[in-house]
Amino acid sequence: MSRAQPPARRSYRWFTAITTRWSDNDVYGHVNNVIYYSYFDSVANRYLIDEGGLDIHDGETVGLVVNSGCDYYSPVAYPEPLEGALRVDRLGNSSVQYGIGIFREGHDQACANGTFTHVFVDRASNKPVPIPARMREALAAIALDR
Repeated sequence: MSRAQPPARRSYRWFTAITTRWSDNDVYGHVNNVIYYSYFDSVANRYLIDEGGLDIHDGETVGLVVNSGCDYYSPVAYPEPLEGALRVDRLGNSSVQYGIGIFREGHDQACANGTFTHVFVDRASNKPVPIPARMREALAAIALDR
């Protein structure tokens, strides 16, 4: 079985710094696989807060993760500086599927890449709602098909 090549930096639309922590490393001396999901969550939510107006404390609409996955290509370890990369692979009425890459700072190929799906719901009822206009505009700006 041949393994796909790691995605390149040009495959993503938005980047943010990730600070690794001592506790990210596992007994094998590299960032543990479960930590990548924390990175994915932080990258997506940082974009939604900064660009989409997501109010995590008092907003009526919140995003719930309903699916995620990850492919790993090369290990990283604390104290390496990393970058999280984000794009929108699919934008629906109440959901969005992100493509998220984890890169060594300044490197062209991802160490890991994953998918992460949010369904936006009304905070009070927990029922799906359309993605708010400002957030939809921000998500459309990093969509692959733009």
